[in-house]
Amino acid sequence: MNVEILITRLPHSEGLPLPSYATDGAAGMDLMAAVTEPLTIPPGGRALVPTGLRIALPPGYEMQVRPRSGLALKHGITLPNAPGTVDEDYRGELQVIVLNAGLEAFTIERGMRIAQAVIAPVTRATWRETTTLPDTTRGQGGFGSTGTR
Repeated sequence: MNVEILITRLPHSEGLPLPSYATDGAAGMDLMAAVTEPLTIPPGGRALVPTGLRIALPPGYEMQVRPRSGLALKHGITLPNAPGTVDEDYRGELQVIVLNAGLEAFTIERGMRIAQAVIAPVTRATWRETTTLPDTTRGQGGFGSTGTR
């Protein structure tokens, strides 16, 4: 399924590519850092990284912002609110909260692929209050109640 997303650039994104899929089978589009100068994040630190882009998602869709696996494995770079959700009615700049969970400082350079965006349909729910719930095998078993094997 192909969904059209309207996108505008802010001045600090000029010259950077628009989000795109790296391969035909990719689920996520790469988001680029639109920093105007290198941004160094110390170990345990976090930063808000601009993309220089604003979007209009079609009704019934969200954008999920997720970490890039290579940055996570090689450098400990992740997104603390992953997946971050961009709602269909948000019109501000797309920005990515980046956390350095690694042991060394990490520098984000202009144009670096910092996250990936997945476009997903949204299912909206309504709540119906009741006094009982249907029984299940698990019941009220909480964290770890289903074991590890």
